[in-house]
Amino acid sequence: MTQHFGTRLAAAMAAAGPLCVGIDPHAHLLASWGLPDTPEGVRRFSLTVLDAVAGHCAAVKPQAAFYERHGAAGLAVLEETLAAARERGLLTVLDVKRGDIGSTMGAYAEAYLGEGRPLAADSITVSPYLGYGSLRPALDLARRTGRGLWVLGLTSNPEGRDVQLVGEPTVAARVVAAVAEDVRGMAPFGDVGLVVGATLPRPPEEMGVDLVGCGAPVLAPGVGAQGAGPQDVARTFAGMTERVLVPISRGVLAAGPDQDALTESARRWSGELAEALGGRPGPPGLARPTVTR
Repeated sequence: MTQHFGTRLAAAMAAAGPLCVGIDPHAHLLASWGLPDTPEGVRRFSLTVLDAVAGHCAAVKPQAAFYERHGAAGLAVLEETLAAARERGLLTVLDVKRGDIGSTMGAYAEAYLGEGRPLAADSITVSPYLGYGSLRPALDLARRTGRGLWVLGLTSNPEGRDVQLVGEPTVAARVVAAVAEDVRGMAPFGDVGLVVGATLPRPPEEMGVDLVGCGAPVLAPGVGAQGAGPQDVARTFAGMTERVLVPISRGVLAAGPDQDALTESARRWSGELAEALGGRPGPPGLARPTVTR
């Protein structure tokens, strides 16, 4: 693969804006759509979302847990969802938050980042809290296959601060510094990103975290149902807004099951985010990024 993930992500965001639509087929959302809480219900939900948002967002983020709860049949639906996203030209952020050591982390990496693997995505979320070095098998494989990682940094859940803001420098600051070292010199930005919540109580620099100087893209949850809005994203990530990918799940999915309403919701969020962050999606016909298989 000739392009690293950061290059492909930048192309996707230039073409379709900073929105990443979360695909979270949890039971009460399926019910509100009139779908059964079964693998087939999850399948219909996922494919409807993909058909509705393709062309109106940079990426989609399936949450693996909502597929895993249905066992082998649910995982088969996740495979189909990832393949369907590729067919529609959408980058994928598979939200699995894996983190382990040694050969076990290597196996997780092979499952989600290995070339030709059924569950391989363009990028995955990972946890550094067994030590950033424990992620090395995933970091190395992602780079070889042109895929990306999103490392938990300053997350949107309040409980995370009990771990992430401990120490001097803080654990989060050390994670950010390690990511900065891994993406040094990569343009337009790195293939390793950080998960940093848009609901932070203070700007990251006031919390001892240098995101602007890091050079990594940021996945910024917390917009929509969790309370943050486009202007909060712009304030929190001032000085680096071109590198921010914003996942929104319930804020978009609540418009379903009508496909036109879902499309309009995605289009509206994409436009509001792009305006707040200082740019607009590129003109129609701009080349979409390549997606991995």
